[in-house]
Amino acid sequence: MPPSPHYDAVVVGAGPNGLAAAITLAQRGHSVLVIEARETVGGGSRTHELTLPGFRHDLCSAIHPLGLGSPFFQKLPLDRFGLEWIQPEIPVAHPLDDGSAAALYRSLPRTAAALGADGRAWMRLMEPLVEAWERLIPAFLSPLPLTTNLLGLARFGVHALQPATWLAQARFTGDRAKALFAGLAAHAIMPLETPATAAFGLVLGILGHGVGWPFPRGGAGAIPEAMARYLQSLGGQIETGWPVETLDELPSARRVLLDVTPRQFLKMTEDRLPPAYRRRLEGYRYGPGVFKIDYALSEPVPWIAHECRRAGTVHLGGTLAEIAASERAMATGKNPQRPYVLVAQQSLFDLTRAPAGKQTLWAYCHVPHGSTFDMTDRIEAQIERFAPGFREAVLARRVHTPADLHRYNANYIGSDINGGVQDLRQLWTRPMLRIPPYSTPLPGVYLCSSSTPPGGGVHGMCGYHAAQWANWGLVTGD
Repeated sequence: MPPSPHYDAVVVGAGPNGLAAAITLAQRGHSVLVIEARETVGGGSRTHELTLPGFRHDLCSAIHPLGLGSPFFQKLPLDRFGLEWIQPEIPVAHPLDDGSAAALYRSLPRTAAALGADGRAWMRLMEPLVEAWERLIPAFLSPLPLTTNLLGLARFGVHALQPATWLAQARFTGDRAKALFAGLAAHAIMPLETPATAAFGLVLGILGHGVGWPFPRGGAGAIPEAMARYLQSLGGQIETGWPVETLDELPSARRVLLDVTPRQFLKMTEDRLPPAYRRRLEGYRYGPGVFKIDYALSEPVPWIAHECRRAGTVHLGGTLAEIAASERAMATGKNPQRPYVLVAQQSLFDLTRAPAGKQTLWAYCHVPHGSTFDMTDRIEAQIERFAPGFREAVLARRVHTPADLHRYNANYIGSDINGGVQDLRQLWTRPMLRIPPYSTPLPGVYLCSSSTPPGGGVHGMCGYHAAQWANWGLVTGD
């Protein structure tokens, strides 16, 4: 008889999805080894001093509504392993040129009241969905959107399948509500005229009202660090500083789970995949990228709108029309003149992020896939537009081009942080139409990255679902 495998499962990649897969299997009593190419765990969730000593910056992910809303994370005792969530006073603010700002508060009525004439429309749209969020979010984060709350899912689907521009224009009359919704929907990193981009705005709005837009004390790296400590408490092992080039390098295991995108999987498997499957993977579509800047500041950003001074996240881009134009340009290979910029100001609420009296700022915009254009001036022009004098507060900045981000994380192909386009053609069929979508033609080998359902975001659900299928095979012996 052949020798017994050394491990029940080997997981390649110690980002949130890889760690989620490992935890899920270790909870079921399986022996698990996680292999990570870099010296620390984290994937897209790491925190380092990038600018000046004492200023701690999140390298990629920063704000985590999906983290706190994730059914998987909700079941983990990560608070016992060092994870503490911080809730900003205002989850999201969206400034406009008249000096005002739309704001998404945890309170749905307060948000509606601040939207003026569009307040009732915001309530009619969001209230039924927010009331059902605990049943709807698990459906959104599943391989297929299944739920016992069929009425709630149908109500969501009627709106979600629309382009974000259509929904905003049909529902709202004023610039404030339209802009607020556009800023939420633009997290899709697709043109807002694309069908189903409204889903991104709705989900992020639901989460904002349901759980907030929190972030971890000390930095985004606290999430995978707590996951790693919990995994080790279950008996799981982690080896860092071990880049895996081919599957032949892996220790013997009954199951292998790969937190990688299709392009890396093709390289790792060499010529083992059936030609038809290989061709399908080669046709997998990666999306636009991001251009990111981290700032060390001498003081808080001098926002004109007072709501922005109390918000964890600020969306910059002006009106619905401007944001739509920015995302349209990015998707057609052009670097937006006035980009939609996402800003996070964690140090306003977390004193561990910067020296006393100082601040950090995290900002990025969407750019064409693999763009080489320097967006620094355009990003800073957008911040100055709503916070005159911002540049005078800059002590240091660290620019991350798309190439830098790809070097930092091999899964960020062309700095696509979502592991592939998340449109209707490639949302629940990522990386291709297959049941289950995590399986591959190689026996016992599964994909568990954001290139599988439900896609990008720090929620661990891709790893969790892949591990469920791997566990079924370990238990049944298939």
